Amino acid sequence: MKKELNYPKKNDTLIYALGGLGEVGKNMTCFEHDDEILIIDCGVMFPGEDLPGVDYVIPDFTTLVNNPKKKILVITHGHEDHIGSIPFLLKSVKIDAFYAPKFAIGLINKKLEERKIIYSREIKVINNTSTVTTKHFKLGFFNTIHSIPDSLGVIINSPNGRIVHTGDFKFDLTPVGANSDYQIMSFLGQVGVDLLLSDSTNSEVSGFSTSEKQVAQKINAIMQKTQGRLIVATFASNVHRVGQILEAAVKNGRKVIVFGRSMENVVEISRKLKTIDIQENNFLKPHELNSHPDEKICIVCTGSQGEPMAALSRIASGTHRHIRLKPTDTVVFSSSPIPGNDGSVNSVVNKLFRSGANVLTKSVFTDLHTTGHASQDEQKLMLQLIKPTYFMPVHGEYRMLKTHANTGIATGVDPDKVIIAGNGDVIIFRNKQAFRSDYKVSGEDIYIDGNDTSGIASSVLKDRAILASGGFVSVVVTLDSRNNEILTRPSIISRGFVFIKDNQTMMKEAEAIVYEELKRTMRKKTTFLEIKNNIKHVLEAFLYKETKRHTIVIPVILNSVEAINQIKQYQENKKKYEKNKK
Repeated sequence: MKKELNYPKKNDTLIYALGGLGEVGKNMTCFEHDDEILIIDCGVMFPGEDLPGVDYVIPDFTTLVNNPKKKILVITHGHEDHIGSIPFLLKSVKIDAFYAPKFAIGLINKKLEERKIIYSREIKVINNTSTVTTKHFKLGFFNTIHSIPDSLGVIINSPNGRIVHTGDFKFDLTPVGANSDYQIMSFLGQVGVDLLLSDSTNSEVSGFSTSEKQVAQKINAIMQKTQGRLIVATFASNVHRVGQILEAAVKNGRKVIVFGRSMENVVEISRKLKTIDIQENNFLKPHELNSHPDEKICIVCTGSQGEPMAALSRIASGTHRHIRLKPTDTVVFSSSPIPGNDGSVNSVVNKLFRSGANVLTKSVFTDLHTTGHASQDEQKLMLQLIKPTYFMPVHGEYRMLKTHANTGIATGVDPDKVIIAGNGDVIIFRNKQAFRSDYKVSGEDIYIDGNDTSGIASSVLKDRAILASGGFVSVVVTLDSRNNEILTRPSIISRGFVFIKDNQTMMKEAEAIVYEELKRTMRKKTTFLEIKNNIKHVLEAFLYKETKRHTIVIPVILNSVEAINQIKQYQENKKKYEKNKK
């Protein structure tokens, strides 16, 4: 019997993620009903070493671009993995209504200003008392604790039932800033939640995370006992931590200077919104560093993860415009390395040690570093408060989603009602029931390089990977297209593929193979494109057969008297060079 496919019906609510499932970053979840699409967050992901030359990875907006339905964008908080793709979204998709918390709006406006993007509508401020009503959805919000101010969870009342999206959260019983809305979460559990989407980032971390207040006490102790300048590297995105460092510095009589564009932006916006309440006279300008006592200076900068262009890396390398390390300096890392960044961090630490500075890599800062994401016990508490019928882990790699799913089952969620989805998978929400659809949307990665917002094709990345490992071979051919003649034998130039001196025989044979293919191609009427493709085909096959390595083959066709003379001159110079070497 043929299996009946699960496809959406007219009155269904569809749920699908364009990012954030099976990965950490570019969080973006869509809720679609009839002629409306509600979008929660629009984040970016920063590339790893396997994506050379890529600046950002963003969601594929094709599903939204091609869809004429009304689109409402709601942001849960201001971290890059939740707001970083907004400039690219606004360039390609019409957003009919835009809502975000106050602090996030400050960061978004700064981002749009830097990219010279004008959003013609007002970004409306939301908080835990706000209500947003659209044609098909009614939204409410509740405060969550995260490492940035104004972090919200979202209550989505749809025609097919109630959905809760936690955003990023943790539970801290002695928080810095606003507390979690435990009463609202508990009330939701009482009135009934049909589907919970919950943050999975720290699902593999047992227990309960450390309170930020405990970290604050240790920061103050470090400020008191450190002699000389204190240089603290931390995440710019951890606004609460940055605020505590600045406040401790001022409390202990130190003037503060901030380096790193992202850090400068966060401090500027935080002061404007009074999230960080430090007066201007407590800050130093770069030119004032040398005229102020070292023991009265605290430098706060980016680079705690060893990022090569961050302020701390430039300080360690001696290339920073304003800071030269002294033996009396103390450098503190305020966060542990993210898995995969250990090598970069160690490289920076070694440079700092060589400069003579005192480096605290195992300080109380790192011992008591606390995360902004819920550990297992906090995830259990969220599940117990909300008491969902269906549970869908979000924001995490597959193993994180799986571990969080098991946590949900352990707290009483029916195993048959736990959904682990991937980007592009469509979940049908129908009459308070959620199940996977056989219909999918595009959930691919889009790679952004420099100012190019169209996305880099995967073939370009493949070429970059080959260039990094196999170099390139260029074939220069001189022709007279008017008479269909080959004027000189092909000349091969190689960089990063093989050492020419040890492989002269192979290269001569390669030139002969190209020459024969060229003669065969030009016996009949042909085009430059066909000549190039044929050269690439035969040469790539030959070189792989000889070396078992892939390389980029670049054919260059010269078809003018001037170019012919240049290639002849090059060949003569090459012969003279080889003769002199012998």
